Amino acid sequence: MTAAREVIIRPIVSEKSYSGLDSNVYTFEVADSANKIQIKQAVEEIFGVHVINVNTLNRRGKRKRNRRTGTWGKRSDQKRAIVSLAEGDKIEMFGG
Repeated sequence: MTAAREVIIRPIVSEKSYSGLDSNVYTFEVADSANKIQIKQAVEEIFGVHVINVNTLNRRGKRKRNRRTGTWGKRSDQKRAIVSLAEGDKIEMFGG
């Protein structure tokens, strides 16, 4: 089993992710190989909260053009986890 810090890479800071904070829903970028059970265990271990539900999604990286050379590049792919916490639990890192 992998370490919890290897499963959870970073929190996602966006307007859409902040709208879920009121309903105890948090978004994280996770390792590509992580499954929902590993994600749940990692969030509970790192933040000391009770996780009710985990949804995952794979996002493909966008194609972007280099303005200087005119060549095309690609942003990296991401796997995200949308984690629902139990009533009364919160993660302080998000400013809650």
